[in-house]
Amino acid sequence: MAAVRRVIGRFFALLVRPFAASGRWVRRRGWIIRGIVVVFLLLFVGLYAYFFWQTQVWTGFDPDYVQAYDLRAEAQVSAGEQVPARSGEGSRTCSSSVIADVAADLTDMNVNQNAWISSMLLYKLGFFGLAWDDTPFFDNKASFQRGVNQTVRRTAVELVDALGRVRGTSQIDRDLQKARESIQFSEDAWYFGLSPFGPKTPTPSFYRTAIDSLRAFNDRLESCDAVFDARADNLIQFLDRIASDLGSTSAILRERSENYNGGWFDTRADDRFWFAYGQLYGYYGLLHAARGDFSDVVSQRSLESLWDATESQFRAALNITPPIVSNGREDGWIMPTHLATMGFYILRARSNLVELRQVLDR
Repeated sequence: MAAVRRVIGRFFALLVRPFAASGRWVRRRGWIIRGIVVVFLLLFVGLYAYFFWQTQVWTGFDPDYVQAYDLRAEAQVSAGEQVPARSGEGSRTCSSSVIADVAADLTDMNVNQNAWISSMLLYKLGFFGLAWDDTPFFDNKASFQRGVNQTVRRTAVELVDALGRVRGTSQIDRDLQKARESIQFSEDAWYFGLSPFGPKTPTPSFYRTAIDSLRAFNDRLESCDAVFDARADNLIQFLDRIASDLGSTSAILRERSENYNGGWFDTRADDRFWFAYGQLYGYYGLLHAARGDFSDVVSQRSLESLWDATESQFRAALNITPPIVSNGREDGWIMPTHLATMGFYILRARSNLVELRQVLDR
């Protein structure tokens, strides 16, 4: 025990030595140097306080956020279809896309209601040169945001390639194209970069452009000046893309769970877990939105019960929010295996998606 105390004491002595030496150097300098150092320290402390706050406070996070879209989902008018005119209304209006709305709202939560963590300077600098993703600290929210963003990226591609065009052969919608280009931008760009060297437009600015473009598309769609092709084969393709994306994440979780049984000491388990959680969070809302946008297809194929079951699988997975993510052995009893549990829920949700697709394809 005495040897352990000596080792710990020497470690902290080495850790404190540079700061003590810096303090002695500052005390021997004049007031101007001291003032500059004080301002630098205050700026340093302020930046880290802001960084700590942004990484720990999750504004707008709500596993039941899909309930806000229930009213539009119950309209029973597929996206792009003309809405029956009310008495006294002369102008023609069409139903907007709930998918585009949810994609914009998810991105708004990522970059407007919260700071985009992955491109923050202190996140890029890491912990004494070690990437935050390789530590058990301050990376959960960043991984969650990237998981949500992955769902919006996948959806933007589908909107451009299939959903926002007539049978995939008409002209690409300009707003959807701009949204896809913007949301595909690098996730870690700050105001200045080394490769290439020079000033840059930060990531959140591009993502805010994607939000505006998705909203602009919906405004044009509501005015019947845009297209949403709510056919069964487009819904099948959309479900296929979601299932494929979740299958890839499931394989990542399985590989980490099988090969790195570090329990609470696996420093990469948390970012794997929260990325998968972000994907389920995003796809939960987008799947709910697809039910509204393809309401005619869902009704004609009598998919209501199966769709409810699929959404319930996604919602059940969102109940897993451990304070510390553990990647223990599957037969362990002290350190649980949260990665295997999350992988199990992803496979259940994916199985329901495959079943939905099979019913649609009959």
